[in-house]
Amino acid sequence: MKILVTGTAGFIGYHLAKKLLERGDEVLGLDNINDYYDVNLKYARLNELGIDRDELEKNKIVSSSIYPKHKFIKANLEDAETMNKLFEAEKFDAVCNLAAQAGVRYSIENPHAYIQSNVVGFMNILEACRNYDVKNLSYASSSSVYGLNKSQPFKTTDKTDTPVSLYAATKKSNELMAHTYSHLYNIQTTGLRFFTVYGPWGRPDMAPMLFTDAISNDRAINVFNHGKMSRDFTYIDDIVEGIIKVIDNPSDFAVYNIGNNAPLSLMEFIETLENALGKKAKKNYMPMQDGDVVSTYADVSGLMNDFGYKPETKLVDGIGEFVKWYRKVKK
Repeated sequence: MKILVTGTAGFIGYHLAKKLLERGDEVLGLDNINDYYDVNLKYARLNELGIDRDELEKNKIVSSSIYPKHKFIKANLEDAETMNKLFEAEKFDAVCNLAAQAGVRYSIENPHAYIQSNVVGFMNILEACRNYDVKNLSYASSSSVYGLNKSQPFKTTDKTDTPVSLYAATKKSNELMAHTYSHLYNIQTTGLRFFTVYGPWGRPDMAPMLFTDAISNDRAINVFNHGKMSRDFTYIDDIVEGIIKVIDNPSDFAVYNIGNNAPLSLMEFIETLENALGKKAKKNYMPMQDGDVVSTYADVSGLMNDFGYKPETKLVDGIGEFVKWYRKVKK
């Protein structure tokens, strides 16, 4: 297939593009490479895909030096003119939209960025799919949509009307917008509610990287809600496996949870990380942060039943791979 993958300078998008290219798909990657976090990490991911940073400074579209079927364009989703020209020229078989303004807490500081990227940008993706006859669209939603929901594990049949961050509200809006376009224009849309993804090349604003960097450099880690939290930590390879199953088998309209289906306490996560690093963490116990939730737990029976999806990576193995990568890149 010829697939547009947006967000390929990002954590999940990079891994997805790499896997698709390795199996022989043609991939056009797109990212605006914004400075929400260190752009050097984003360019390093692109470099792994054969996209040269210097060449990208000179040209809008760059071909990979590693993968013959890979090109990359630096662009914003909210730029409707560029998106329409891209769809008209490339004639994609499928689109996987992973580009978004990420981060729960940052949405409190800079709400307008979320509306532009996650709402206006997603609207442009939907319109381009409609106008250029792309019927296979998968996209990133988030476990954040469950908000104040008390019932666990989180099921896709649960109500998601109580978001506690603007980020979550924009992801919920994506699901509603996708449903509308599926209904009106027969576009096959599948949303994936990601649950705490971790692994090599992970984001520096998330706990695995923050904690690993702090512990390695003898700094204290901030443990929110005094450690009384749990997350459905999901290894990146398991996430990518689920995304590819959805791309290969588009639904008329669907929303799935994609997680590990086995939540772990924050303290157990920290202990696993300490063991992998061979070093104890200094801990600052802190109150709950605005926009955060106490626990997440994914019911992934939908993906299991429809696609035979089964996350298999144990935390100790996933953290081991992450620490190995961290030590390699920090040399």
